[in-house]
Amino acid sequence: MQKRRALEGVKIVDFGWTATGPAAVKFLANLGAEVIRIESNTRPDIFRFAPPARDGELGMNRSAMFTLYNDSKYGITLNLRVAQAQQVARRIVHEWANVAIDAMVPGVMERWGLDYEALRRERADLIHISATFQGNTGPYSRMPGHGQVGAQLAGFSYVTGWPDREPAMPGNAYTDFIAFPHVVAAVIAAVIYRDRTGKGQYIDFSQLECSVHFLAPPIMDYMVNGRVMMRTGNRSPEAAPHAIYRC
Repeated sequence: MQKRRALEGVKIVDFGWTATGPAAVKFLANLGAEVIRIESNTRPDIFRFAPPARDGELGMNRSAMFTLYNDSKYGITLNLRVAQAQQVARRIVHEWANVAIDAMVPGVMERWGLDYEALRRERADLIHISATFQGNTGPYSRMPGHGQVGAQLAGFSYVTGWPDREPAMPGNAYTDFIAFPHVVAAVIAAVIYRDRTGKGQYIDFSQLECSVHFLAPPIMDYMVNGRVMMRTGNRSPEAAPHAIYRC
């Protein structure tokens, strides 16, 4: 007898973009959820053109990066700026999905009539997680961004690199890839809560806030002792020897 996977029976509509949302949904699909990814041909996901690509040639369906985070999903193309496409998306949520995930700049889902308040009128038990860059409230919520910007704002770049040089990127769109597991955990918790109570919920997720706590030790050191962590190259405060040595 085949073992039942944890999220079998959960149906997700994925309005994600680039990494955080799509990567989280890919893991939820691997746990058994059934997923429909909604995209637009007029504004395709930029990860479709991210290297590496098949035969070294970039194109809509050639990116290994895009494939990695979007396997295990069905796909449909809808230009959500068009009223008829918005109606189709609403039907997918109302008649099929029980979880919706978006990664849009705040205000976009509202303009399309696909925000939580609009969708829950027809689907009271809906779980909707909005995985935006800086959340849906606050003075910087409407600022668009991705993991490379997030690495700068959270402070990761400031502490990465050599002490006598300018800050360096900590490798790729860093906050995208340390934030998405929190989306996975939040969705699983919300599904468990709905199974117990019958109630859906809205989760306002900030990629930046979920990432900055990975700098908790230097933040606490500054708050308690007034010390500002600086770049130390390949050295480590916890391990010795820990650097690069001529040999």
